[in-house]
Amino acid sequence: MKPLTMQPTFVIELKVSPEIAIPKLRAAIATEELREYSQAAGSCLDYLVDTEQRRFWSPHLSVQISETVEPDREPNDREPNDGEPNDSEPQTSELHCRFSPRPEIWTMFMAIYAVIIALIFISAIYSYVQWFMGDTPWALAIVPLGMLLIAGLHIASLTGQRLSSDQMQMLRDRLLRTITLAFGSDDQVKIR
Repeated sequence: MKPLTMQPTFVIELKVSPEIAIPKLRAAIATEELREYSQAAGSCLDYLVDTEQRRFWSPHLSVQISETVEPDREPNDREPNDGEPNDSEPQTSELHCRFSPRPEIWTMFMAIYAVIIALIFISAIYSYVQWFMGDTPWALAIVPLGMLLIAGLHIASLTGQRLSSDQMQMLRDRLLRTITLAFGSDDQVKIR
C-alpha cells in the first residue's frame, strides 16, 4: 500500500470472460460461508466487515468486474475475413478492487473537504477585497488554517487505514476465498 493513497487498490485477473465470472462469483458469495459479509449488484461485489467488529474506520472492499482490454485492441475487434468476433484469443476478466471507508464515512469526509475548500476560496476572495479597500486582510489567516485542517483529515484517513490493516487483509482473504469457491483453484487467478 502506498503511503499517500486515499483508497488502496489492486487488480486480479481471471482467465475467464466476465459473462462466466460474474454468475460464478455471485453464486460463491451466496454460499452460507460468505452470504453474511458480501453483497452483489450487477458486475459489482462488496465485502463488509462483521457488524460486531465494525469500527468508525472499518473499510469495505468494492470489486468491479470487467473484461480485460488490451491496449492495442478494442474488446470487440472483429476478424477482417468473416466479420465475426475474434475468439482466437482467450477472454479474461479483471477484478478492480478498491478499499475505502464505508460510504457514509467517505461521504462525510468528502463533505468536510468541500466545506473547507469553499471556506479557503471565500476567505481568499474576501482577503483580496480587504486588501483592495486598504484594510488589513485578516481573512487571509483562514487559508493556512484550512490547509492544516485538510492535512489533518488526510493524516486521519491514513491513520484509519493503518488501524484497519487487519480488516483490509480479512476482506482480501474473503475475496480470494470467493474466487476459490467459484473456480475451484488458483490457476485461474493472477494478482497484480
